[in-house]
Amino acid sequence: MDILTDIVSTILTQMQKPTLAFLIGGMMLAALGSKFEIPEPVYKFIVVLLLLKVGIGAGISVRSANFVELVVPALLAAAIGVAIVLLGRVSLARWRGVSQLDATATVGLFGAVSASTLAAGMAVLDDEGIAYEGFIGALYPFMDVAALVTAIVLARLAAARKEAMVQGDGTMTLGGVGGTGEPAIEQGLIKGILVDTLRSPAISALILGLALGLFARPESVYASFYEPLFRGLLSVLMLIMGIEAWSRLSELKGVAHAYLFYGLTAPLVHGALGFGAGMIAHHLTGFSAGGVVLLSIMAASSSDISGPPTMRGALPEANPSAYVGTSTGLGTPVAILSIPLFMVLADYFIGF
Repeated sequence: MDILTDIVSTILTQMQKPTLAFLIGGMMLAALGSKFEIPEPVYKFIVVLLLLKVGIGAGISVRSANFVELVVPALLAAAIGVAIVLLGRVSLARWRGVSQLDATATVGLFGAVSASTLAAGMAVLDDEGIAYEGFIGALYPFMDVAALVTAIVLARLAAARKEAMVQGDGTMTLGGVGGTGEPAIEQGLIKGILVDTLRSPAISALILGLALGLFARPESVYASFYEPLFRGLLSVLMLIMGIEAWSRLSELKGVAHAYLFYGLTAPLVHGALGFGAGMIAHHLTGFSAGGVVLLSIMAASSSDISGPPTMRGALPEANPSAYVGTSTGLGTPVAILSIPLFMVLADYFIGF
């Protein structure tokens, strides 16, 4: 009964936070038939500012970390982000009736990181007096960017393949099975999609911000402009996505159970992947037990800040009801409630 109470309490707390509260607010406006709307140019401006802020903050964190100590955990964090997306592509994306595009956007958010969940994990360890590496916050952009870019590339690649098959009247088989020249076509297609993804406004803004944070000294403008505006702009974006989510809610009626199951189980599976990667880092570099816990929490979490605007900008056809509702409404509470589990595992295998 206590666990059930904790779950309900956590979900209610998440619903009161700007990310989910404004999403629900937008859905209510749409449900009531409101004519409220945000002009498209304003929306695009908000997305660019949000992603620049996320990128700059991540770059500053990475720059201030010890590079040598950071290398192994950072590579493992990036590998986890990619692995979560690939795992989702062979699980949720193959569920009968589930749109591949919606599923890929969803698993992209689950592969990315929730900064608020990571902060909650740090607070729990601090309260318990458990030490962890000072650079741990710098790991999240590696997992975040790797997952988001992988998801976007896979979604666009799948769409391009489908379009190529339609244009070829079903006679073209990519990958070298049905004719000559297909391997070259496949290679060119992948290269084109990758280049197009990196040049897209959303990913370009994220990478530019990361580069500025790494190689420039943007702390003053970050603190005076981007940081104060961030929460307000994010709330407006979630309002827009809430309106769109309501209009597309009917698309999920037949597959809602798939997203429910994924949202409740994926954080635990992903957290286990993070724990395994943390153990590898522990044996290779002496990565602390506290660091292992936080890496597990990062893997278990799903993005509520960088992910939604990135997906909305890069994959506008994807349904926000699927990827935001599943990640923030289900994944986040489960990830937060899993923190004690990974603490117990780290204490058992390593010891605090």
